[in-house]
Amino acid sequence: MPSSAPPAGPTDSRTETAPLDGRLSESSLLELRGAEFGFYVHIPFCSVRCGYCDFNTYTAEELGNGVSRGSYADTVLAEIRLARDVLPASTPGVSTVFFGGGTPTLLPAEHLGLILAEIRSEFGLHPDAEVTTEANPESVTPAYLAHLREAGFTRISLGMQSAVPSVLQVLDRVHRPSRALEAVDEARAAGFEHVNLDLIYGTPGETDEDWQRSLDAVIGSGADHVSAYALIVEDGTALARKVSSGRLPAPDDDVLADRYLQADDALATAGFDWYEVSNWSRTEAARCRHNQLYWAGANWWGAGPGAHSHVGGTRWWNVKHPSRYAAALDAGRSPAAGRERLAERDRLTERLMLQVRTRQGLDLSALPEPATWHAEQCVTWGLADRYAVGEGRLVLTQRGRLLADAVVRDLLDKV
Repeated sequence: MPSSAPPAGPTDSRTETAPLDGRLSESSLLELRGAEFGFYVHIPFCSVRCGYCDFNTYTAEELGNGVSRGSYADTVLAEIRLARDVLPASTPGVSTVFFGGGTPTLLPAEHLGLILAEIRSEFGLHPDAEVTTEANPESVTPAYLAHLREAGFTRISLGMQSAVPSVLQVLDRVHRPSRALEAVDEARAAGFEHVNLDLIYGTPGETDEDWQRSLDAVIGSGADHVSAYALIVEDGTALARKVSSGRLPAPDDDVLADRYLQADDALATAGFDWYEVSNWSRTEAARCRHNQLYWAGANWWGAGPGAHSHVGGTRWWNVKHPSRYAAALDAGRSPAAGRERLAERDRLTERLMLQVRTRQGLDLSALPEPATWHAEQCVTWGLADRYAVGEGRLVLTQRGRLLADAVVRDLLDKV
């Protein structure tokens, strides 16, 4: 699922203490003028913790006393008002809003609607703004989805992960395999313009047939967008403990590559086009514009515990625990834990890392000549599209997408 965090990597940027009032430099604010601006809202609550997840989320037992789902929306409203105080009146209207988590739909639909209404009131929404929420299939009902649609949500991203019961069990997912498909139909009936299904491949014990079964289910649904991610064993998770103890095998790199090719071929045959290494859509309109904002290095404010923000080359991140987050805002302070002013080299590095993964590709015209030579070499290796490179853009072939990290690493050595 999409995240508000930037890509990890080496940095020359300067880390500093975030001001208590959240103020930003004039140079950063200047970059907002005429630029696209989005909002990310983090909802940190989950009913259960999936064994593979290392996101900043909490079950009721993990939260302890002093944090209430019932009052959480009010706390987020306070950060939106802080953002209004920090950002200039010339800040462009919000073009994308993304509610992520966690499971945003564990909050009442009315609360999500209040948060969206506050963003609209303080900043204004573009007439064609994309408004997305993530959801677990079991956390929504037809009535709930209708409330969201009435509040202005246009897109929903459902965490399906697999259509196979045994795979869902390994992932600690609690919904029925068919529930995600039912939720797609309910979202369409409620009037959602676009519906995404998230899949994970490479789960221990998953077979080629299991993966094909999941792909067939997604293709046969009414979803017009698919995100498919290789399973990553993150340190500190329950899955990592099972792998390290030998109870489960680690994902195999060759199997992951085969699964990706299987997905790309099946989705392409069914009319889905890739537009980022892990994302496919039936139409250009179905692409996730909020994620495209991240990949373009644009500006967004991330509200909620642990959320990251970026405005004009300044990036900051909020304290992680909901109780500390609420305490800061209750005291009239910014909840930021720290921030950094990105050096030009780091902004270039992040833009390169992200844009190489997209269908639009990387603009080579602003890079030094060795980078262009390397792009031409990628063509001879079958990793980059010959015609795109000839037009000044590095666009990966299917084989290149399998080796995207290596392409990026070698390219960074040339800039």
